[in-house]
Amino acid sequence: MTHRVKSVDLTPKINMYAVIMAGGKGTRFWPKSRERMPKHLLDIAGEKTIIRQTVDRMRPIIPAANVLIVTGASHADELIRQLPDIPRENIIIEPVGKNTAPCIGLAAMTIRKKDPDAVMIVLPSDHMIAEEEKFLHIVGIAAEMAQQGDHLLTIGIEPTAPETGYGYIEQGKEVASIRGEHIYAVKSIREKPDIKKAKSFLKKGGFFWNSGMFVWKASAILDAIAKWLPDIYAGLKTIEPALGTANEDQTIDDVYHAMRGISIDYGVMEKAGNALVVRGDFGWSDIGSWDALWDISEKDEMGNVVKGRFIGVDVKNSLIHSHQKLVALVGVEDLLIVETDDALLICKRGASQNVKTVVEKLMEHKKTEYL
Repeated sequence: MTHRVKSVDLTPKINMYAVIMAGGKGTRFWPKSRERMPKHLLDIAGEKTIIRQTVDRMRPIIPAANVLIVTGASHADELIRQLPDIPRENIIIEPVGKNTAPCIGLAAMTIRKKDPDAVMIVLPSDHMIAEEEKFLHIVGIAAEMAQQGDHLLTIGIEPTAPETGYGYIEQGKEVASIRGEHIYAVKSIREKPDIKKAKSFLKKGGFFWNSGMFVWKASAILDAIAKWLPDIYAGLKTIEPALGTANEDQTIDDVYHAMRGISIDYGVMEKAGNALVVRGDFGWSDIGSWDALWDISEKDEMGNVVKGRFIGVDVKNSLIHSHQKLVALVGVEDLLIVETDDALLICKRGASQNVKTVVEKLMEHKKTEYL
């Protein structure tokens, strides 16, 4: 039976933390993004950097003292510089990337030590949200549901196309309704499909894109990790006594190198019987490529997205990002042009997913100065 929750705003009464996962290698937004400056540290989608936008988005419901950021050692100094309002002890440094399950588990262990009943909102650092009020509304509803039990909530995005670059969440039965928003059991989590399967998901209905955003109590996700990933939980328990002490960094380093890497989706969410999904209809984009950035950006009267110095004659439906040089184009359309101090990318719109292949070739030819 569907449980109806009273239509009151419980969000301010819930002690919430935001956990922002800030990894990344900077491949799809080359040449702007590099190993030391991946997408989330750049201002490619506005005046502020993407990580700054992600943190600021949570301000109305979560204070800076309750924002944790998990990142790699090579990005930590730049994050600290960009986010002076985040307490230094809230920036958790992973010595090596081990996918999302260890990352989320480490953050949850840190939060549980401060507040065993706290709800944590897990967010990627590099997504864009067009309608922030709607986003906070959905996050608040998910937090209310998470507070009521050991539920593991994910936010699903209503698909607009048979996208093969995202995983999918299949909704099951409705289990609750909070202030008009329906919450469903997760029937299944599907890997990134081929185009035929993606089309079948849309035709059938009841499928959401997997946004990679989660809401749960820190204790609930740690219990799930203990059940489904006991080896990872054992490593986290080894780290726990060192948290907040002089031995924290060394202990994390020792444990992490031996820890197995696995995503929270495969490791926990696919198996858990207490996984729930709420629909997020708030203008979401993971801006996974230069094409995606063109799609979501404001355009001039010719359909161009321009950042930097540019002169165009009969130029249509193109993206131009210039760092220093004036870019002049004549009689072209559907191009992606990105200029930096040491590199120039010219790409046909629609082909920018292959930019990561350029990065692979640079690695293959040991052109590390461009990485």
